[in-house]
Amino acid sequence: MKIDNPAFNYDQFGHQYSGQRMTDPRIAFFVNEALADAKTILNVGAGAGSYEPADKYVIAVEPSEVMRSQRMAKQKVPAIIAKADHLPFDDNAFDASMAMVTIHHWPNIEKGLKELRRVTRNQVVIMTFDPDALDNFWNAHYFPELIEVEKARYPSIDFIQKSLSTKCDIIPIPIPLDCVDGFQEAFYGRPEAFLEKNIRQSQSAWGFLSDEIAEKLVNHLAEDLKSGEWDKKYGHFRTQGTFTCALRLIVSR
Repeated sequence: MKIDNPAFNYDQFGHQYSGQRMTDPRIAFFVNEALADAKTILNVGAGAGSYEPADKYVIAVEPSEVMRSQRMAKQKVPAIIAKADHLPFDDNAFDASMAMVTIHHWPNIEKGLKELRRVTRNQVVIMTFDPDALDNFWNAHYFPELIEVEKARYPSIDFIQKSLSTKCDIIPIPIPLDCVDGFQEAFYGRPEAFLEKNIRQSQSAWGFLSDEIAEKLVNHLAEDLKSGEWDKKYGHFRTQGTFTCALRLIVSR
């Protein structure tokens, strides 16, 4: 699948985003460990401010007006209007930088990553999903068209490392069963969540599918949940404490 523009239109569809996509403290632990003793941090594609450390000096960059307004509602620092591929900062301006599940929205991912590296003295911390691991989640069976969208948008781990021009630490992130950050894998043990439109609307890949295809996929899951077929195949996930699949933290030092 080829996607000409990977960016999700948050100004049109992101009004309820921050209500579903929140900082999960167990995932935040890994982010904070990676940021370590950095005092000044740049957050690019900052959205509503998830995973921004409260005890650091943070500068946020966010191009979407709707997402910037949600930051203000959450009492986060106001965001600078800019894009990843042209950051208005001097070389080595920040101790560390972060980009939390955002790089797949960038039209020029390579240039954006090089910009992150340019303005950062020490670690660049990126949370993303490994496209090579996406098939390891049961939704690849129920939502194959959705997974094809994800594979077309997420850059490979190797591409990210080459763009940053450094060797990176690649950290698989275990997702807790009651994860409060509403990306797809967060609901590995709560499949009924995908039947709720407001939850799907906070997962940008659905925005690249037609209403007809999305309805077909959701109906397939709904039928198997009603019949018990999902639980027959995947019911063990309902009590599995964590699930490590495609979520990665990439740390470039």
